[in-house]
Amino acid sequence: MHRFNHLLAMAGWDQAAKMPEKGNEARSEAIAEVSTLIHGMMTDPALSTKFRAAEDEELNEDQRANLREMKISWIEATAIPAEIVTRKSIAASKCEHAWRTQRKNNDWKSFAPNLREVVAIAREEAAMRGQMTGLSKYEAMLQLYEPGMTVQQIDSLFGDLRTWLPGLIDKVTEKQKNEAVIVPQGPFAVDKQHALSTRIVKLLGFDFEAGRLDLSTHPFCGGVPEDVRMTTRFSEADLLDGIFGTVHETGHGRYEQGLPREWLGQPIATATSMGLHESQSLSFENQLGRSRHFVKRLAPMLAETFGDQSAFETENLLKLVSRVKRGFIRTASDEVTYPAHIILRYSIERPLIEGEIEVDDIPALWDAGMKELLGIDTRGNFKDGPMQDIHWPSGMIGYFPSYTLGAMYAAQWGAAMRKAIPDLDAQLADGNWTAMFKWLETNVWTQGRRYSSNDLAKRASGETLNAIHFRRHLEARYL
Repeated sequence: MHRFNHLLAMAGWDQAAKMPEKGNEARSEAIAEVSTLIHGMMTDPALSTKFRAAEDEELNEDQRANLREMKISWIEATAIPAEIVTRKSIAASKCEHAWRTQRKNNDWKSFAPNLREVVAIAREEAAMRGQMTGLSKYEAMLQLYEPGMTVQQIDSLFGDLRTWLPGLIDKVTEKQKNEAVIVPQGPFAVDKQHALSTRIVKLLGFDFEAGRLDLSTHPFCGGVPEDVRMTTRFSEADLLDGIFGTVHETGHGRYEQGLPREWLGQPIATATSMGLHESQSLSFENQLGRSRHFVKRLAPMLAETFGDQSAFETENLLKLVSRVKRGFIRTASDEVTYPAHIILRYSIERPLIEGEIEVDDIPALWDAGMKELLGIDTRGNFKDGPMQDIHWPSGMIGYFPSYTLGAMYAAQWGAAMRKAIPDLDAQLADGNWTAMFKWLETNVWTQGRRYSSNDLAKRASGETLNAIHFRRHLEARYL
């Protein structure tokens, strides 16, 4: 199954990054075929007997954890029949492929029917998973990305955010209102951005003998630990967006390359949750990338690549990369306003999957949420509104909370590192990032799925996820 998933990952990467337009239908059918084969293997009735027999064997801690994760994967797979897997794969491929053009054209009218089909199948899946696990439809889907996380926990965490985040956004934007900031003057050639980003990815320790960096409509990290496929995107007008998007994906890539090599191909050698995966990309992008330590190193590289500009001076760059501004696009948002985007999506996708709202309700709910959380009017702007993300077209409902959970974990890792390594900031200031990477490798990457998210957090930082570290990080950096 690991090898089939390897092939699926390569097919999916190629579909997003290299495949010619007319290949999509055949590729979608091929992906669906292999997905169905994997599902058939995973749902083999004989596995139930084998799992029971394995429980009676003398297993070490790692083997016991691996068996536990196999059983969880088996339970998830047996919750839905093969025909749902096939229909979901085809509907998602069709919707996601059409979305690429429809988004450019701001064409919600053509997009909505495709999304309705994806949502209808997702509801079927959620109902079946909920029936097997005793969870609500949304919570059952949430388990695919955040095992063990409950809706009550999300409501509590996001409810807390709502009490202080809008006020923090107001304070920071007021503080920055009169700051003089010089914007880099483009255009910035995409080929030069790609070359520079490749240099940065190498500095961050990504192994290019075991991975690639390519371009796609929506940045992602895929592949397998032995062959990690990262993609990014560049704009000739916005230099820093592409660079920091690449740094973000590099965190994902380093995590994948750092997973326990002796267990590759087994469930124990995969990430514990998407929130923990996101904690790695945000450790790279925000904890390190937007710090003085990183910017000081980035400044001369920008001047060398694009010519000397006042905008590329370290102090100005620091202001640029810590600029807080209410905006339409989640992936281009700063780390202060970003959680507002996630709260919005959660507030829509939860009732959507529960059947309390319909696809046609999304634009109005989106407009209302953006006004409440960020004071932005998005009426008629579907491209930069509910069509901006790949998640819903691809059927990934329940994924969005992971992003803000990841930011919380990343802040907690930063606090734990500084406690364990008192001179960490001095090392980072000298351009020595090894201690940071080693801490992540030891405490997160090489642990794979040996432990639950809560247990891993306790082992790494001494406590389960505590949002106070996120608030302290934001207040220290921005106020």
